[in-house]
Amino acid sequence: MSQTYWCEHAWLPDGPAPAVALTVDDGRISAVTRDAPRAGTVLTGLVLPGFANVHSHAFHRALRGRTHGGGGTFWTWRDRMYRLVERLDPDSCYRIARAVFAEMLLAGYTSVGEFHYVHHDRAGRRYADQHAMAHALVSAAGEVGIKLTVLDTCYLTGGIGGERLDPVQYRFSDGDVDAWAARAAAFDPGAAHVRVGAAVHSVRAVPAEHIPVVVAWSRERAVPLHAHVSEQRAENQACQAAYGRSPVQLLAEAGALDERFVAVHATHASALDATWLGSSDSWVCLCPTTEQDLGDGTGPARELANAGARLSVGSDSQAVVDPFAELRSMEMAERLGRESRGHFTPAELIGAGTAHAAIGWPDTGRLEQGSRADLVRVTLDSPRTAGSDPAGVPLCASASDIRDVLVDGQWLVREGEHLRVADPAARLAAAVQEVTA
Repeated sequence: MSQTYWCEHAWLPDGPAPAVALTVDDGRISAVTRDAPRAGTVLTGLVLPGFANVHSHAFHRALRGRTHGGGGTFWTWRDRMYRLVERLDPDSCYRIARAVFAEMLLAGYTSVGEFHYVHHDRAGRRYADQHAMAHALVSAAGEVGIKLTVLDTCYLTGGIGGERLDPVQYRFSDGDVDAWAARAAAFDPGAAHVRVGAAVHSVRAVPAEHIPVVVAWSRERAVPLHAHVSEQRAENQACQAAYGRSPVQLLAEAGALDERFVAVHATHASALDATWLGSSDSWVCLCPTTEQDLGDGTGPARELANAGARLSVGSDSQAVVDPFAELRSMEMAERLGRESRGHFTPAELIGAGTAHAAIGWPDTGRLEQGSRADLVRVTLDSPRTAGSDPAGVPLCASASDIRDVLVDGQWLVREGEHLRVADPAARLAAAVQEVTA
């Protein structure tokens, strides 16, 4: 059954346009009509394609607002995160994921890439269902209505040079790369809203000689391959000391870099690294609000884009769940570093925010014929957006300005209320309390 949505303004592939009619059939956009008469379901404000959250660790949401008392660095924050890991089981993982996935949908994200590495029980033993933790994510996403890509993550060592795992890291590891590959191959989510990819946790956690196995696994299945890359200066220094090259170069030599590869963070990528990533048509996923929260540094976003790398964004640690905050931070970091304005056009920002292809959903993220009908309505009469040009919305709106969200042609958020998840704030509070009390 066809449904027509008349948009006061819609962000088309060439930018915002007024009076646009979108016809939707079977969850896809079947027609786009400019200068259309006002008819059908009227959507005031600005309609955007759904946003893509390319890098997420759902369970990190339990740390929001709980790690700021003593200062520190990424590494001290990681100690707090590891204490949280010790409290997780499939049930609590499901409840946290359900709550934060609802928060993401309310913020306008219609797909999420879950960088999934907590595979086993607290002693590192496989659950009776060896994919119990992944199935918890699948169930949570299905209940909420968000599209999910499970990036099954290989994690083998405690540091570069084959350092032994810390006991808390036993949960992450399958013991060896072949055991990881066999377990990952056996995972069948059995759900249309889920796709599967692979991840090298980092060059710290997967020795160079084992990375090609993960690469081959992803290539055989033609699925996304992600890796944390150059998130910390210490990682770069250790990689240079052990291998005489940067993490990006190490991954390139392992055959990882191509149009399905996503370098997550790349905060301390060099000009040569940018050339490697750009010339291979690889993606980079920036996570600005997490990088700010952890004091990681500011990545060379414009330099990466100029080299040809394709940019995307992710909420990572869930310090903030707001695609506009990520996109605005991309631009503002460049302004602060270069002492000038206008380094990314609004269209470039929206392109980075809707990069669903980076997590295996290439038919999502554009308001054009044939695309999945993922629509996000942003109000233009809030205190933040009132009086703004629609083209300026990426630099002035916030998640609070998202009023309606349509996913694959189905309404999931209307007037700021999730239609499937009652009182998501209470669910978030309860899920956090369960693993932090």
